[in-house]
Amino acid sequence: MIVTDAWKPQVNGVVRTMEILGEDLQALGHDVRYATPEGRFTIAMPTYKEIRLAIFPRKSLEKMIAEFQPTAIHIATEGTLGLSARAICVKRKIPFTTSFHTRFPEYVKARFPFIPIGIVYSFLRWFHGPATAMMVATPSLLHEMEGHGFHNLKIWSRGVDVEQFRPIPDATLPFAGPIWLSVGRVAVEKNLEAFLALDLPGTKVIVGDGPARTTLEKKYPDAKFLGPKTGEDLVRAYAASDVFVFPSKTDTFGLVILEALACGVPVAAYPVQGPLDVIGDAPCGALDTDLRAACLRALEIPREDARAFALARSWRACTEQFLANLP
Repeated sequence: MIVTDAWKPQVNGVVRTMEILGEDLQALGHDVRYATPEGRFTIAMPTYKEIRLAIFPRKSLEKMIAEFQPTAIHIATEGTLGLSARAICVKRKIPFTTSFHTRFPEYVKARFPFIPIGIVYSFLRWFHGPATAMMVATPSLLHEMEGHGFHNLKIWSRGVDVEQFRPIPDATLPFAGPIWLSVGRVAVEKNLEAFLALDLPGTKVIVGDGPARTTLEKKYPDAKFLGPKTGEDLVRAYAASDVFVFPSKTDTFGLVILEALACGVPVAAYPVQGPLDVIGDAPCGALDTDLRAACLRALEIPREDARAFALARSWRACTEQFLANLP
């Protein structure tokens, strides 16, 4: 059973990761059930109306667990469903695993600067402490979390579906080139202004939605905000772009980086955790503290190099890693 507060219609790395994990587990012969906000009474998360939190989900979740009798429970998020699943597992002494997808303390600090970051880390240690394994995406994040006092850490990396995310030679966007694309939540913690404020030729394109969209659209009228895209529409947006720009400094991985590379799009980013773990010094992207310099260097990278890098990072290997982390 996969318990996640992040679910459709949200479009983000956590949702896509959980969807692909379930599909791949089923392909390997496992019976998978999701516990999500879908079909439950929910309210909007404060400051983030796109995220819906289930209200008092424990009773229905207990019934779901009793009926399904899962051999493994994985709690993906620290929201109301995650808290309820944790409480049930602790009370009944059911082993469970968790994963750390989002730099929750940094996100809280970005929205509520008055809340000490240490308090948020204390909550996270309490939340993930009883899990048999707290899964993180990269070795550098594992070492960082060890420094914050977490002890039950295991690596669960991320992959990309290279059949779905692929180059499409005739894909186009109706804007002047070169096209600089960014995909993800349009929110303060994604540092999009660092990208939007750059002096670059061509057109900046943003795919995604979020609480900062209205403000940024007004402030940067020359940028094209296309809203959320999924499926083939998302793939074509990637494939039609010249460089994928990833300005975030807070992501734990950056699944969109691999998706862009799989579509043959070189990446420009800061040399921070996430891009450093995914790309490092590979010739498929440019990492620089000067984001504009990174963008211009990435524009010169052959698209074939980007695609070749992604081909070596399949989802099946990641799913087998996940299974090995289960109790």
